[in-house]
Amino acid sequence: MNLRRASFFFLCILGKQAFAQISPPGLGKAHTADWVAFGVRQDLDSLKRWQSMSYIGLGRISNPTDYNPFDKSAILVLNQEFYYRFHKHWQSSFALSYRRQNEYFDSYPYERENPAFEQEFRFYSRFSYVLETRRFKFIPTFRQEFRKFYTPTFAREAENFQLRSRVRLQLSINLDAAKTHQIILSSEQLFSASKLYAPSQWEKLAYRESRFVGYYSFAPKSLPFIFDLGYMANRLGTTSPIYVHYAALDVIWKNPLSHHKMAKRTRIGNLE
Repeated sequence: MNLRRASFFFLCILGKQAFAQISPPGLGKAHTADWVAFGVRQDLDSLKRWQSMSYIGLGRISNPTDYNPFDKSAILVLNQEFYYRFHKHWQSSFALSYRRQNEYFDSYPYERENPAFEQEFRFYSRFSYVLETRRFKFIPTFRQEFRKFYTPTFAREAENFQLRSRVRLQLSINLDAAKTHQIILSSEQLFSASKLYAPSQWEKLAYRESRFVGYYSFAPKSLPFIFDLGYMANRLGTTSPIYVHYAALDVIWKNPLSHHKMAKRTRIGNLE
């Protein structure tokens, strides 16, 4: 294994071939929510087998009694993920994420809890099968997460850590030959088990929620950006489920380092 490949492997152990959109995180009980994210996607080798995806995202939620998705600040997300396409049909990824999520009481006037927010560090990996034609791309994905929770002062939470498994089916539909316009649909089911501090015990592994997502993606050839506008229905619970409705917008900057190098070579060429 050469030094360059070993370096990439080391980075992966610390930390999307990224998917086209940055889907909203679950924000708990509310009527409506909104999610805005900005990401940077960079190819790390000439064969495009290795890829980095970094993003920052912000989410807001409504009160349980109204439908204003901008009412309350809900979450800040910082995420770094590395992808490796190791086969024509297979890809994997490794990621590290930090999340700061605000906590509110469920009863009127829905003020902040004390402590006002929870911190989370998350490590996860994905394994995906990619089946692609000119018109369609179908990607089943299994994602395994380790979630560690802290108070605002980094003291331990009642929930020590959580193991969560996610199964997603995603379909991308190209609306034109140049793949400038896409429709992206997905369904994801989440299962988890938590280790508690007091009493020191495990909650059993169980189904917790589902997420149904639809996106319109626009990637103009004249710009190094992808613009995504979407909707997510988050189904929480089993016997008496509730639905939270999300509006989502994200912008992804493609290969900024490559564009910088190209611009630099152009300037040097003009000087010569």
